[in-house]
Amino acid sequence: MSSRLYQTVLFDLDGTLLDTAPDLADALNATLLANGRAALAFDDIRPAVSHGGAALIRVGFRLDEAHPRFEALRQQLLSHYLEHIADRTRLFAGMEEVLSGLEARGLAWGVVTNKPAWLTHPLLEALALDRRAASVVCGDTLAQRKPHPAPLLHACKATGSRPEQCLYVGDAERDVRAGLDAGMATLVAMFGYLREDDRPESWGADALIDAPGDILDWLDVAGRSARR
Repeated sequence: MSSRLYQTVLFDLDGTLLDTAPDLADALNATLLANGRAALAFDDIRPAVSHGGAALIRVGFRLDEAHPRFEALRQQLLSHYLEHIADRTRLFAGMEEVLSGLEARGLAWGVVTNKPAWLTHPLLEALALDRRAASVVCGDTLAQRKPHPAPLLHACKATGSRPEQCLYVGDAERDVRAGLDAGMATLVAMFGYLREDDRPESWGADALIDAPGDILDWLDVAGRSARR
């Protein structure tokens, strides 16, 4: 099989494996309305989703972490999000075919995210992905988070793969930095939550992909090249 050059594909969660933006945008808007603010348009919220609850509060309330209300607002947002964590969240279109394709090829797949475990595991369970993933590394699994490579190396060990046998797919610069520092191949999910000022072509990834199905194509090309 052409993909055997790689044994494991690891995914960032928000903006790469799952389209979580609808539920996170709803949580932010519910928090805004509860605090007497106007809701924001979805397109204004979407680019911040990969960067967590703090980024959403910064976008919605125009506050920074030093503000005395910041943490309470963030907790209010996350509490609403947990209650509605999989109302509208789905795999990105075409991603189920990618996961099934990896499994059919005998490749493992897993998740490495900065999302905390108390949000990550309920989400994966709600979508029946928890038992399919060979490894799930959350933002609080280790002392380090991305862009540190330690979470990716931890996932490698859990799946029994060497770093050079792993491919990491993400939609943020920290994902590419973590993957490169871990010694992995990396792909940028251009269908994810990139901001207008992001310059993914400068991040050093092996490729920029426009759709989930491009992952399988990339693996096939890499496998053919390795056999030459």
